[in-house]
Amino acid sequence: MPELPEVEVVRNGLAPAVTGALVAAVEVRDERAMTRHLPGAADFVTRLQGRRILGAARRGKFLWLPIAPGPAAPEEALLAHLGMSGQLLLRAAGAEAMRHERVRISVDHPLHGEVDVVFVDQRTFGSLAVDALVPTADGAAGGWGAPDALVPAQARHIARDPLDPAFDDRAFAAALARTSSAVKRVLLDQGVVSGIGNIYADEALWAARIHPAAPGRSLATRAVGRLLAETRAVLHKALAEGGTSFDAQYVNVNGQAGYFAHSLNVYGRGGEPCPRCGGAIRREAFMNRSSHYCPRCQRRRWSAGWV
Repeated sequence: MPELPEVEVVRNGLAPAVTGALVAAVEVRDERAMTRHLPGAADFVTRLQGRRILGAARRGKFLWLPIAPGPAAPEEALLAHLGMSGQLLLRAAGAEAMRHERVRISVDHPLHGEVDVVFVDQRTFGSLAVDALVPTADGAAGGWGAPDALVPAQARHIARDPLDPAFDDRAFAAALARTSSAVKRVLLDQGVVSGIGNIYADEALWAARIHPAAPGRSLATRAVGRLLAETRAVLHKALAEGGTSFDAQYVNVNGQAGYFAHSLNVYGRGGEPCPRCGGAIRREAFMNRSSHYCPRCQRRRWSAGWV
């Protein structure tokens, strides 16, 4: 599933192409792309067509394009969740339909002219919706790229991500201190911190020298600070390299793959030597997926606490 860097790469690519653009036409080619828009495809088209897009924003793995309110239209946004394999691609106006194309949104930009925003989704777990914008709980901007303190209703339960200026380090530390759950489980809990999936959790824990199964409450203050710092460093590096692409599913708006996969230290490298100490990287089952870590660098220290 695309994680924060992959979704941010898409948001950053969409922003200049759609900000200020008028939605000229909307075509839903597969109703399965409407699972988040309960009224269905016809309502989706009616509510989106003829509206002007104001920007592109993101919180965690949720992406949205705020749309200008009208006399009879409230503050809303085009919300996208990419699911397992969803892509939002920019194509020349009227370009031939793509394989697995689910929705096509034709926009007319005052500077760039006409362009099509195409939602492609091979596994059909992703979805689009026109969703109401509601006030944020903390009064800060809704997310990355959002100037207003508004967030789509379907994303309001999602916590802020570590790159969000409004992310609360103390609240995150407090959440860890209250739980005996494994620290990796907490990193994957979108209600505590968003945007971090399996890949970046493994990479951040390795960089911070913390075992993925360490209980949250066992982490010392210094270890929590180190974990946040390394998580941000990993996410920034992944962003700079266009995200992680293992196959053709994770691409930017132009269909280009990211290359952070070449910088991975532990994820997907079970049995290989640790880049830091040379010990064998271990792969273990974790929450219907896998954890990758170095037993030598990320040791269990239950009795002495975690530093």
